[in-house]
Amino acid sequence: MSFTVILLVLFGALLHATWNALIKAGTDKALDASLISAGGAIAALPFLPLLPFPNTDALPYIGASAILQFAYFQLVAGAYRAGDIGLVYPLMRGCAPLLVAATSGFVLGESLSGGALIGTITICAGILTLAFEAKRGSGHAIRLALANAVVIATYTYVDGIGARISGNAISYTLWMSLLPPVLLISWAISRRGAYAVAMHVKVNWWRGLIGGAGSIASYGLALWAMTKAPVATVAALRETSILFALVISVVFLKEKASPWRYLAGAIIALGGLLLKLA
Repeated sequence: MSFTVILLVLFGALLHATWNALIKAGTDKALDASLISAGGAIAALPFLPLLPFPNTDALPYIGASAILQFAYFQLVAGAYRAGDIGLVYPLMRGCAPLLVAATSGFVLGESLSGGALIGTITICAGILTLAFEAKRGSGHAIRLALANAVVIATYTYVDGIGARISGNAISYTLWMSLLPPVLLISWAISRRGAYAVAMHVKVNWWRGLIGGAGSIASYGLALWAMTKAPVATVAALRETSILFALVISVVFLKEKASPWRYLAGAIIALGGLLLKLA
């Protein structure tokens, strides 16, 4: 993996951590997640006329991705209701790249070098270390988190392949971003009512636009990188967003970090270095 690709994926990881922090700081995480998804679609609209339409072979992948993204946000909300975020988030984000690394040879025919495999496993180990600091959790929360790890790994494959056959990874990302907010907002209105959703949008529209732009840029960089490097290594490197989230939580959100978080940060950083040296 080239140094340029690594830098761009790390920048995307920073953006990913930033929009997650916006959701964490909000008052209604489910609606804020829907707003950020919608903000990503709004941010994509001005650029669509400037880019070629994705190859028609990629359209089924765009549709499948929308359904998977909807499932992802629903499982995130359910897992956070059932258990501690310190347990749920590391399990989701740590297990997903492990699943990709373990199956990419079968699914994509991609083989990782020894160094890349060690770096990928090291990053995942660092992420999973964060689960040790969780103070509460349940079997139900763990099951939801592991189910979402499967969803994340699945849409990683769907979008990785879709971006490759689309002819333009950026165009694929922007068109792919249009469908999930339609499903999410429609679901929110059916559950909360149009008035409640409208009132939340009125107060928090800025959160959706800023977070949405960061979200679409972050994922676009990852999909572009997957056209230049093995999907498994990009998926693992992208999860260094947790390292940036650690810094944001301590410096900006004024949260106390346990020794487990600092240990996890060091392990994740080591994994990133190993990927660079691979």
